[in-house]
Amino acid sequence: MNIHGVIERITYFNQENGYTVLRLQPDKDEAKKLPGVNLQGLITVVGNLPEIAPGESVRFQGDFVAHPKHGMQFSATSFEKVKPYTIAGIERYLGSGLIKGIGPQLAKRIVKHFKQKTLDIIDEDPQKLREVPGIGPDRTEKIIQAWEEQRKVKDIMLFLQEHRVSTNLAVKIYRTYGEDSLNVVKENPYQLEQDIYGIGFKTADGIAQNLGLPSDHPSRIEAGIVYVLNKILEDGHVFAPERKLLESATELLEVDQDLVKLGIDRLAVKERVKESYFPKELAREASKEMAVDDVDIHAPIIYLTPFYFSEVGVAKKIRELNSHPVSPWQASLFIKENQLNQEQKEAIEGAILNPISVITGGPGTGKTTCLKALILLLEAKGLRYALTSPTGRAAKRLSEATERPASTIHRLLGYSPNQGFGFDEQHPLRINFLIIDEASMLDLLLAYQLLRAVKPGTQVLFVGDVDQLPSVGAGDVLRDIINSGKVSVSQLKIIHRQNRDSEIIDNAHRINHGHLPKFSQNQSGDFFLFPAENAKATADWIVDLVSHRIPDTFGLNPVDDVQVLSPLYRGEAGVDALNERLQQAINPTKPNKVEQKLFGRLFRIGDKVMQIRNNYDKDVYNGDIGRIIKINRILQTLTIVMDGVREVLYDFSEADELVHAYAVSVHKSQGSEFPAVVIPVITQHYIMLQRNLLYTGVTRAKRLCVLVGNNKAIRIAIYNNKTSKRYSLLAYKI
Repeated sequence: MNIHGVIERITYFNQENGYTVLRLQPDKDEAKKLPGVNLQGLITVVGNLPEIAPGESVRFQGDFVAHPKHGMQFSATSFEKVKPYTIAGIERYLGSGLIKGIGPQLAKRIVKHFKQKTLDIIDEDPQKLREVPGIGPDRTEKIIQAWEEQRKVKDIMLFLQEHRVSTNLAVKIYRTYGEDSLNVVKENPYQLEQDIYGIGFKTADGIAQNLGLPSDHPSRIEAGIVYVLNKILEDGHVFAPERKLLESATELLEVDQDLVKLGIDRLAVKERVKESYFPKELAREASKEMAVDDVDIHAPIIYLTPFYFSEVGVAKKIRELNSHPVSPWQASLFIKENQLNQEQKEAIEGAILNPISVITGGPGTGKTTCLKALILLLEAKGLRYALTSPTGRAAKRLSEATERPASTIHRLLGYSPNQGFGFDEQHPLRINFLIIDEASMLDLLLAYQLLRAVKPGTQVLFVGDVDQLPSVGAGDVLRDIINSGKVSVSQLKIIHRQNRDSEIIDNAHRINHGHLPKFSQNQSGDFFLFPAENAKATADWIVDLVSHRIPDTFGLNPVDDVQVLSPLYRGEAGVDALNERLQQAINPTKPNKVEQKLFGRLFRIGDKVMQIRNNYDKDVYNGDIGRIIKINRILQTLTIVMDGVREVLYDFSEADELVHAYAVSVHKSQGSEFPAVVIPVITQHYIMLQRNLLYTGVTRAKRLCVLVGNNKAIRIAIYNNKTSKRYSLLAYKI
């Protein structure tokens, strides 16, 4: 049967499978005949649906079913959007936020002026909108443009709705392909995965299968191979052993393995992947250093092409820079007179005397002290230098610590969305010395872009803590440079006197050396354990600590100063669940606080959010943290202050690049420092309990570190020093 009405509200929407629970205001004539109408005149509708909004007029097809707990519901099997025909329906439709530029008040004025003819006039003669009081020519043109885009997106949505593709993703498809959108979707839906963030292989594959594309179609097989290869790269690997790639892609695609092998060959011809071989002379040695148990040294290893050329390029550039002689510095007297310990003096000498060098060490060992002394020396010599870090937060910390300008690598290289990187081999950086801080965060692709802009004769210093987690992106650049044995490496081990009173620093080193931490026994300390044996008790403690105990005891702001770092995303004490609970505890719903549900997440003014992909157009990067200061439903935008400094504007359709950040993963916290850190450490997280992960989390804390969990889990983490190795040949190629 069919029912028709206006969506009153969305009670529940699952972003992954489209399962929706909503309340529908049925047409008055229908409402009298329908079962399941509540006292407010509403019907509960459930089903797997694309993302739809309150205020839309819809027609559902399905049947009423009696739910044992929730009573009579309409189970929808399909639906279509229809134009509202009552004045109230038109007014609500226009003012629902679907049309950018029209809010509830303007919708009332438009409908009051044109009544039932409103939608026909906007469709056929939109220039008449100028007749409405308060609408000028500029606003009229913006509304016309938004209406036209909405009509074209609707055409795409009608086609995609059975595949549960949301309205916001349909908008992205239209903005990417324009008038050609439907042709692209129908002819090669796998193109969507390549071009549009938020559309994965499984969504594209679902569309393709419903279009009748055979499971062994070359486009499907190639897309599946690239998808699997990207998944392997997401774990930090630079390449994949062919056997592993074949097995995983065959399982995903459910086709014969020979077809997958032919697909790899086609991708190689198209230069989308690069085949290479594992060096035979490395087989025995490398098995100790990296996960090569499943590498057949006689079979190919497969790279996505940019990663192959980046690995080759970084190795070549380091060899080239390292072969260039360094002019001797008359710096020995300066170093002797400076207040440095012996290993710090030797570290600075290593940086001065070598074309490429590394300074590594844990917290409190004086890496920043070395940098400050080196900078003074460079300035005394009149040498041009640059300070850079992979992320905005790390660059900000570097600038504050050295009291000198520092920038992200992208800004240093003059990146722009349209022109790419401004500095490269043809246009090198005009400096004598380059200092890269937080180098453990440096992934392979970014390292290549940076080093290719460094001219021979420029000295390069990598500074970082090699015992922390490696980069979020592919590669383990700092560790590989050190392991190559071709670069001067200085390791700082002595903790400064002024840092010995910090239990955080002392315990970080204890953890790094395989010893259990010592917990504070009174409020004057800075390193605490709150005992909990299971995930629920851990989550309860964390919510209480962040929202009440830490702010009340230490005077810290629960949003700006306290950061929860969890090893896992799933589970009651994982990132996702903790974010939901912390949002409700710290930034709850209020009548006058604007909020908007986008991509299955409820964003609210005041929310702490994190960018989860590099967006070069906006100059925001994976891991950047900010706060929502404005939600404009009329213009369909979010305004976010990133790192407390810069306002960034997001369209609603771009909100899938954002997640809540009351809790983040330890990996995402790299390069950041927070006044207070809270870390769940429980046995339910055993799969991620590793020494370098706990060490990295603890070293993010500046004033206060709180572990919530139990000693058994802490011991598991500390005694597990088998850090996951990454497929990489950079050290060998250097």
